[in-house]
Amino acid sequence: MARRRRGLPIDGVLLLDKPKGMSSNYALQKARRLYQAQKAGHTGTLDPMATGLLPVCFGEATKFSSHLLEADKVYRARIKFGQVTDTGDAEGTVIREREIPELAQARLDAVLDRFRGEIDQVPPMYSALKHQGRPLYELARQGIEIERAVRRVTIYNMALLARHSDGIEIEVAVSKGTYIRSLAEDIGEALGCGAHLTALRRLKTGPFTGDAMLDFERLEALADQQAREGVLLPVDILLDHLPRLDITAEMARMILRGQQAETTTGSLEVDSLARVYQDQQLLGLVRIAAEGVIAPRRLLSSAVEAAAG
Repeated sequence: MARRRRGLPIDGVLLLDKPKGMSSNYALQKARRLYQAQKAGHTGTLDPMATGLLPVCFGEATKFSSHLLEADKVYRARIKFGQVTDTGDAEGTVIREREIPELAQARLDAVLDRFRGEIDQVPPMYSALKHQGRPLYELARQGIEIERAVRRVTIYNMALLARHSDGIEIEVAVSKGTYIRSLAEDIGEALGCGAHLTALRRLKTGPFTGDAMLDFERLEALADQQAREGVLLPVDILLDHLPRLDITAEMARMILRGQQAETTTGSLEVDSLARVYQDQQLLGLVRIAAEGVIAPRRLLSSAVEAAAG
């Protein structure tokens, strides 16, 4: 007999403002408890030191959360010069100190410009990347150093927001897989004084901006469960970047039974993905199997169950 899942069958996306000092997983579990949700997941971790946008997916939205892992992101960061830490951020131990040189604006601008566009970056040891099934940060805590492959990442934009006596504040728009800690360290090395990250806030991920974020204090202040569910975004917002296909009820029955269906696919390329709707209701994702033919790829459980019933 199938085990009944505890909690409420809630579907949607919460734009959570993660507080400092809380792991992404702890924030996820706290949000799940607050909503009494059966199922929840997030779309990419933020370090405990970091704050800001952490999209939390409930229910059916968890099926499509991976699409945000590939998304570009925007951060605001505070970089401290003159000290290098073992973690690359303020939570680590200072392992090297250097004198901060006089930094003319022209020199600082020139160094920052070197890190705009496509750059090579080595992921930090204190990261969630895995080596032989173990997170690198676990190995780093044991004093084990693993060689990491260089990654090609893109810094789309980097704006200097402020200068301080011991560092700078920047806002950066980056591609997936970019580590801001590594960027801070590399800028420090280029300036000849070393550096580490002292503050980080995520402002944007994919289509989501920080304007609609809610912190736990505001969520807990909402009147009731209905009000909390009222601030969730719909599931299909995670798929808004994909083309849309509207199909008939008969086509929907075939797709929901795991069969291919014929419909107009226009200029969509074979093997590409599309979100499919019937009567304005999202059914899930389909693959363009051939010109004019779609095949189910990832469907909403509720739609499949309704078709089977």
